Amino acid sequence: MVTVLKNVTNVITAIGEMYLFNKHHDNRVWAALFLMIISAISGGITDLSFHAVGYTWQIINCFLTASYSLTLRRVMDTAKQVTKSGDLNEFSMVLLNNTLSIPLGVLLILIFNEVDYLSKTPLLRLPIFWLVMTLSGLLGLAISFTSMWFLHQTGATTYSLVGSLNKIPLSVAGILLFHVPTSLENSASIFFGLLAGVFFARAKMRERS
Repeated sequence: MVTVLKNVTNVITAIGEMYLFNKHHDNRVWAALFLMIISAISGGITDLSFHAVGYTWQIINCFLTASYSLTLRRVMDTAKQVTKSGDLNEFSMVLLNNTLSIPLGVLLILIFNEVDYLSKTPLLRLPIFWLVMTLSGLLGLAISFTSMWFLHQTGATTYSLVGSLNKIPLSVAGILLFHVPTSLENSASIFFGLLAGVFFARAKMRERS
């Protein structure tokens, strides 16, 4: 359900691009966005483990994710006007992005008393822990570089819709691996939402061509 509800981010991003960048989408794109909204609503109605607090956090997450994509696109466009080179490369964007996240990370460490936990946990003495953490950091860095490059080459809406395509295996894996309780109606709404994401991707590809 989290995966399907993330489709709402595409709707918010498309509307944001329309108002911030004066970018207009054709009717097929809006039809796909409408299908995503319907799938999210029907999925919520048929969700066996519905919880208002969880859905509230997910909606906030959708708005924050869309704002992040739109802000990055705006920063990249502004950089072309104010930098000598007329551009801001992916390395600079990743460096700035991660540097700005340090104050928030330090604040969360202090709020949740992570320093005290780390000083007592036996995980720090396990080589496998350091191996997994290192691999996680490298993967995160790779994701940052590829995300910045992709957003630099395309737009915020296209950046969001590509994320829709990986939702099909992710949803299936989530149900199978975590033994999520579901029903025929809820499974149908999830499948409908995934198809809406694919339809959205196809509509954007035709729009670009």
